[in-house]
This record gives sequence, C-alpha cells and structure tokens, in this order.
Amino acid sequence: MMTEISLIVFTISLILLINSFVVYPIVIHLAYGKKNKIKNQKQYEPTIAIIIAAYNEEKVIAKRIENVASLEYDFNKIEVLIGSDNSNDKTNDILLSYNEKYNWLKIFLFNERKGKAGIINELVNQAKNEILVFTDANTIFQKNTLKELVRDFKDNRVGGVCGKLILIESQDTINESNEESKYWFYENIIKTAEGEAGISFSANGGIFAIRKNLFEEIPIDKPVTDDLFISLSIVKKGYKFNFAENALAFEEISKNVKDEYKRKVRFSATNFQTLIHFKELIWGKNKLLAYAFFSHKVTRWFLPLVLILLFFSSWITASHSFFVFLVLSIQIFFYFFALIGFIFANLKYRISLFSIPYYFVVSNHAVVNGFVKFIRNRHSVIWESTKR
Repeated sequence: MMTEISLIVFTISLILLINSFVVYPIVIHLAYGKKNKIKNQKQYEPTIAIIIAAYNEEKVIAKRIENVASLEYDFNKIEVLIGSDNSNDKTNDILLSYNEKYNWLKIFLFNERKGKAGIINELVNQAKNEILVFTDANTIFQKNTLKELVRDFKDNRVGGVCGKLILIESQDTINESNEESKYWFYENIIKTAEGEAGISFSANGGIFAIRKNLFEEIPIDKPVTDDLFISLSIVKKGYKFNFAENALAFEEISKNVKDEYKRKVRFSATNFQTLIHFKELIWGKNKLLAYAFFSHKVTRWFLPLVLILLFFSSWITASHSFFVFLVLSIQIFFYFFALIGFIFANLKYRISLFSIPYYFVVSNHAVVNGFVKFIRNRHSVIWESTKR
C-alpha cells in the first residue's frame, strides 16, 4: 500500500516539475510565439509618467536620473516622479539638487516609512500622464527603451507591457556563485512567448508599463509583490499584457548569494500573499491564463514541497522500477553537485556545473523561509534596498 501511494506521489510530483520547467515553456512558445505580434509598428508616443520608489539609493540615484535624461523621447510628454521613503543617507540631498536641474522631475520626500507599495500608490495619485512606467533606482534604460516599451499601447486591447530586463555581473560578483543572470536568461525566453500570447503577467519591477486608468491601488495592510500584483490586476480585467523584447533595461545582480537569498525570502513571502488576492485566476474562464498562472507561478512557489515529495517517494519506490531509480540517482547527483557548489562558494570559486545546482537549492530554501514568514505573518511592507 505504501509503495502504491509513493508511486502516485512520485508520478504527480514529476509531472508538475516537468510541466513547469519543460512542457509549459515549449507549449506556450509553439502555440503563441510570434502569433499575436502587432503589425502596425508606426511610432506612437503617448504621455508618460515614470514612477520610482527609492530608499537609501545614494550610490545609484544620480546615475538613474541622468540615464532618464538621456533617453530618446519627447520630454514635453514625460514626467518623472521619485518618492524617497524616508531615506537616511544622501538620497534626499541628491534628489533636491536634481530637482532644480530638470523641470520634468518631481520629487516627493516622505518623513515616515511607507514601504514600496505605499510610495507607488502616492506617486501614481500625483501622476498626470496616461501611461505609467515603473522602474527601479538601480535600473538603466537603453536610449530607445521608452519608445519600444509604449509602442504596443496603440492597441486598445493592451493594458500593460513588460520590458526585457538583462542582469549583468559586476567585477565584484564574478567569483560569486550567484547564477541569477543565467536563470533570468531562461525566464526571458518564457516571458517572450507569454508576451506574444498577451499574458506576460510576471512583470519585473525594473521595467514595465500600464495604462494609468487601469491602475489598482496596491494593498498596504498586508504586503504583496507590487509588480506581480499590478500585472495580475491588468490581465484579471481582461486586458493583454505584452512583452516588449526590444525595450531593454539593465541591472547588476546582487553582490553575493547571501544578498540574493534575503531578496528571494522577502519576495517569496509577498508572493504567497499575492496568490491569495488572485487565487481565482487558477480556475478562471481564461484557460490559457489559468494554465500559465499555475505552471509559471503557483508550481514555482510550491516547488520546494514538490521536490521533497519527489525525493522521498522515489527513495521509497526506487527498488520497484528502474525509471524511478534513475530519477532518484539524478536527484542525488544534483544535490551532491549543489553541496560542492556550496563549498566552492565559500572558497570564492565558481564553476557553473556546481554553482547552478547550489543556486537552485538556495533559491528554493529561500521560498521555504518566505513561506514560513508568510504563515507566521512576519513579512513587512517596509523594504530594505539590496546592497549596491
């Protein structure tokens, strides 16, 4: 009886794993890749409000403002709203100095912590223009990014557009075992296909845009993942959320795995809270969206549980099936490589064969930690910037 139950658990776990990382990306790409490309590529320049929430960003905020100033767009159609969330470094002084330099720049200095969601809500209320562009203080846009990002809004069916975020490694991170950039390359492939289907709901806070009239105030009583909440609220209303592959933005990855781990714990906790707000999407009328949401998000959030069930069920039933034994052997080798990756990480030595499994394990451990914080209600709307 135990063997039969274990075999069922093994089968379900393996199907969930393969579907999320292999089947879903292939299905979404083959079925929708390049299908819904907007044919009319004429220039379209609506008015834009760029929204940036900042906390202790003295190292990057000046560079960010200068980057915006260098973009190819009619600045008579641009307003940039930056809210400082009671920063206690030199961020406010830098913002005030730039406020005198550019008339399109609007500075808001808050005297008490509101959290990123609270700052975004305040800035959106102050925005006048028709398209909201959300970005971060440490993100850098390519010169034509704004034009590429808003192009699809010429189609009234489009409610949001996600740009392509490219993660780059600095000299400080070259020997760290942080493989976030490789993972993000894989994610961008999926986002491209989702964008062609109009369901690129997993927007990244570094670069995405929505119609202002579709903005839904982000909850601040319980913390949610702001970019995910905004993008899901758009597709929930029945609008398309596209992916603009040529709207490029760049960010440096976290300096080390420890910093990346803290970031993932924070986002994991808020992701579970966001799931509660949009749980009806799992069995909604839009079957494609439901399948995408379940495969790309829900399964990933519960991936640690899936991995644990897969390992122990294959351990129990390995002697009854060569295939199960093979799957168990692959897992053992994978986790052994992760252990080597952990040892190399402490020695500041990086080999992708070992650092990728290590990064995968660390990421899933962060999800578990985030889930515990969510259950215990220990996560907060107040955030700390990742070390620059």
